Amino acid sequence: MAFQSVVTMDKPLQHISLADWNARVMGLRNVADARRADAFAMRHSSRILRNETRIESDWATIETNDALADRIVELNSWRQIIQRTYERIEVEIHALQEEKDITERELAALSGPIAVISEVLTNRDGRLGSELTYDEPDTEIKNELRILENNQRLLAERCQKAWAKLTRLEEVRFKIGMEIESKVEAVDLDTVQLALNRNSAGISYKPDPMRNPKNCCSYESWLEHVKNMKQLAENEMADTSAIRESLFVCREKARNMLQAQQDQAEHSIRKRIFETQRARNELEWQKLKMKEEMESAICEIRSLEDSLRDKSDSLKLAESRLENRAQRRGMELCLDHAHDMLCQEVEKLREIRRCLKDKIDDSKANFNLLSDHAQKIDVDLENKQHSLMTDIRALDLRMRLKGGEYGRQTMNASAQTERNIVLTHMEEEIPKP
Repeated sequence: MAFQSVVTMDKPLQHISLADWNARVMGLRNVADARRADAFAMRHSSRILRNETRIESDWATIETNDALADRIVELNSWRQIIQRTYERIEVEIHALQEEKDITERELAALSGPIAVISEVLTNRDGRLGSELTYDEPDTEIKNELRILENNQRLLAERCQKAWAKLTRLEEVRFKIGMEIESKVEAVDLDTVQLALNRNSAGISYKPDPMRNPKNCCSYESWLEHVKNMKQLAENEMADTSAIRESLFVCREKARNMLQAQQDQAEHSIRKRIFETQRARNELEWQKLKMKEEMESAICEIRSLEDSLRDKSDSLKLAESRLENRAQRRGMELCLDHAHDMLCQEVEKLREIRRCLKDKIDDSKANFNLLSDHAQKIDVDLENKQHSLMTDIRALDLRMRLKGGEYGRQTMNASAQTERNIVLTHMEEEIPKP
């Protein structure tokens, strides 16, 4: 029987012993156990890290959301505060603008009284002769004109101050409006950011997101800016009420002063009308008496002339007797008692004629004086009548001062006419129906 055999050859590699093999197996087992332990520890630490990072990330998001929510609340709070301030500014601007408009309308309405007073002064300057005096109505009307001019100046100054205040308020309103718009935009932006989450669309990595944006400021600066804006508005509104009150007080004071002066001027004009009428009546009485006296003087002059003519005839008779007796002849041409009496008669008659002529001349001179004075009275009566009509026309012109929005209310025309008749005491001069 044949035997089989295998030729064995060792690999040309280093062989290890069983102990080395066992040691190697043990080493691999130990290394595997260590790697598994390391892997477990890694997994455990990774799990811890994942949990911690998830918690930290969630809390960071929560804190960020809370910060955004707080910021939105703070912005809304400041927006509401500034919005209320804005509304107050709107109210103040509207009220101040209304007061300014009323004052400007009243200022424009003063041009009417000034034109009326100018016309009244021009009308009264048309008085004639001795009636062109610096009387009480002239003084009061000029005082009224000065009050009107002073009222114009005061109202114009108040309107200028109100305009300047309105300009500043509108500037502050614009700034606060921009501030409100900025806060609304910031609230909208922060609300959108608060609504975002990690599953939202449109999120991505951004280059250098932690950079400080251009023109940014610190929170303290922002807070100070907001407070300054509110304080600016409060400061501008602090004296607005005083300005509105000053406009109202100035208008009322100017109106009261003007109405008081108008009453005083009208009273002085009516008083002047009464005085002129009384002087005119006195002159008319004087004119009547002067006319009667002139008629009496004319009658007396005629009587004196008649007497002079009568005495002339008597003188002619006496002189004719003397001349005729001078025709006697001889011793009959003697200076007898009849001759002496005729001479005395002639002398007396001549003296009487001289006295009568002197008296006639004096009477005519007196008549001329009466006539001249009567002419002066006529001229003065015409001037006083013209002055009376001028002052009555001045009262009629001043009726326009009582019309319009800012004029005083007047009674009806007939009642006013009756009142003027009573004030000027013309009841007896107006014909009765």
